[in-house]
Amino acid sequence: VRVVVVVVIVATLAGAAIVPFLQGGFLPQLQEGQLILHMTMAPGSSLAASERLGGDVTRALLDLPGVEKVSQMIGRASFTEVHGPQTSEFQIRLARSVDITDTKREIMNLVAGFPGASWSVNSFFVERVNETLSGYTSPVAVDLYGEDFEALDSAAQRVSRILSGIRGATGVQMAAPTGTPEIAVRLRPDDLRRHGMNPVGVLDDIRIAYRGEVAGQVREGSRTTSVAVILTPADRNDVAALGRLPLRTPEGHSIELADVAEIFPTSGRDVVLHEAARRVQTVTCDVSGRSVSSFVAEVRAIIEKDGVLPPGVVARFAGSAQAQSLARRELMLHSLFAAAGIILLLSIALGHRNHVALVLLNLPFALIGGIAVVAVFGGNVSLGALVGFVTVFGITLRNSIMLLSHYEHLVSVEDQAWDLQTAMRGAMERVVPILMTALVTGLGLLPLAIGSGEAGREIEGPMALVILGGLVTSTILNLLVLPSLALRFGRFGQNRNDDAA
Repeated sequence: VRVVVVVVIVATLAGAAIVPFLQGGFLPQLQEGQLILHMTMAPGSSLAASERLGGDVTRALLDLPGVEKVSQMIGRASFTEVHGPQTSEFQIRLARSVDITDTKREIMNLVAGFPGASWSVNSFFVERVNETLSGYTSPVAVDLYGEDFEALDSAAQRVSRILSGIRGATGVQMAAPTGTPEIAVRLRPDDLRRHGMNPVGVLDDIRIAYRGEVAGQVREGSRTTSVAVILTPADRNDVAALGRLPLRTPEGHSIELADVAEIFPTSGRDVVLHEAARRVQTVTCDVSGRSVSSFVAEVRAIIEKDGVLPPGVVARFAGSAQAQSLARRELMLHSLFAAAGIILLLSIALGHRNHVALVLLNLPFALIGGIAVVAVFGGNVSLGALVGFVTVFGITLRNSIMLLSHYEHLVSVEDQAWDLQTAMRGAMERVVPILMTALVTGLGLLPLAIGSGEAGREIEGPMALVILGGLVTSTILNLLVLPSLALRFGRFGQNRNDDAA
């Protein structure tokens, strides 16, 4: 028995030593047939510049093996999401035979050779999940809240440098970057009063000239067409023409905008983000070559230090890592409630605290197989793998209860003495049920485990692998280890009464 106990302890400690090296991920890498490549140029980049760079990137992408089709979408309509012509999305359709992880790596290595833009690439479904979790397509999002624009921009730039300096960070971007080229019009009050003009009226004239305003409607039969007043495209695109914009004074004289205003180029921002009535600046990034959870943990440890963020700025983490942490906490909380109920039921069913302890002490050993399988096949503990561990718990509990209950039957009903012979007989009589349970479960999960890396099996595959690995150690546990421990610590029949006495 001592040898068995030592072996169990050593195996359990070895499995526990592997756990810190396992990576965590909310979702595994999905083998989709389409990727989305995001290109973000400097604020104020023109549509022609995006088309020119996008054409070069498209031709280079089509030369990659496994890429079948590439299409570029520039900007985004203001009725859905506001994105200027400096942003583009490339829809990349892949052949079924390519590995999506290797293809993403090749794409990022390719676009790194195109200066003047930042890049990020991911699969369609993963982006939708990330967008649902944080509002952004990247798995890591750091939201910075504050009231002062300069403090927020300074904090965002500092966080961007921190993210860029951490291993695995790619495509670090600010959601609302500054530096967008603008033309400022600053009215001169003295000149306005001298011409007898109202500042609001002058601003309305500028708005109508460059944005337009509906002045009337034209009816042709049953069709109604709105008529808008606006400058021609050539005049709107001519910055020098802004100062020559004609204005009419109350006396009927014609003057130019430059007579009553200062016009000069400057820079600003094309979007201001708000959340819960607070200004927010968000820094996003992708993670490559390591787990998102470990990346966020390292970032959080740096950012939460005193002095990293200016006064009045608060950081909050969002994205898939935050969702994984929340899901893990909820799973642990629910598991604690379930464990309390299971212990209570085991106490009622087994009737002795030693038997309850035997069942519970066996659980860590049953998980060694699942941990070993995860370590061999990538070391990523995804949501499916966690479900697999819970399933192994259930299988181990059931088989342990069946064996201990059979021991109780042999001693109490068949009047067998509790000794080595009875322990071996009980184990032999439970070989077939336990092996059949493991065999049927294993054969049912084997197709999922074999094709765990194929499209459509990214979640069920890791779950099946964990269950299969756990079945191996669980079966060994129930047929070899548990009888030895039960022989030493079990209390059955008369032995239980003597112990109670």
